[in-house]
Amino acid sequence: MLGGRELPKGEAPAVHSALERLVLKAGVAKPKLYVLPHGLPVALSAGRGAAGSAVGISRGLLELPVPGEVEAVLAHEVAHLRNRDVLVQTVAVVIGATLVELSRVGGWFSRALLYVLGPVAASFVHLLLSPKREFEADKLAAELCGTPHGLADALVRLEQATELVEFKASPATEPLYTINPFGADKLAAMFNTHPPVGERVSRLRGMDPDWRERLRAA
Repeated sequence: MLGGRELPKGEAPAVHSALERLVLKAGVAKPKLYVLPHGLPVALSAGRGAAGSAVGISRGLLELPVPGEVEAVLAHEVAHLRNRDVLVQTVAVVIGATLVELSRVGGWFSRALLYVLGPVAASFVHLLLSPKREFEADKLAAELCGTPHGLADALVRLEQATELVEFKASPATEPLYTINPFGADKLAAMFNTHPPVGERVSRLRGMDPDWRERLRAA
């Protein structure tokens, strides 16, 4: 669905090493690592669970200049593996995407079908997926990285990137990503299961309430 290809270790050794460190800390098996052909920095996790999962990172994420932020985003996806979110997320997205795609076979009738099937698919996704899972994954990612600030900075950067880089994919895949990558897309907004980035960043900063004082002292 997303056009990913498996990422060889020799092509991105630092990313593979970071993923290996994170899964070791999290106590989960290393998932397969895929690269997605998108310029927007995004990441996702999907699969059948601990025994057969994958993490995908976009070309844009690989090119981020701050390795700590890349590692923090990977940690967020590893946290979803640890928290056993992956199977439910994947099932919800596949069913939602299938319903959306069914509307496209209607020819001239497709728009009417989309108005019917789109909300049904979105309701199914929201029934299965709670925004709480993102807060829990953020918290565990901060623990895996030893600091909440790498992920907080990465979330801000990723949100800013969505305003500059267009992202095209099935809108039903929205729950898979670290943040909502679709911007103001109306159909994708129906599938948005992510809490606001500002609230997530605030919670992460709150895990280290003295960070402002240390920054001033530096």
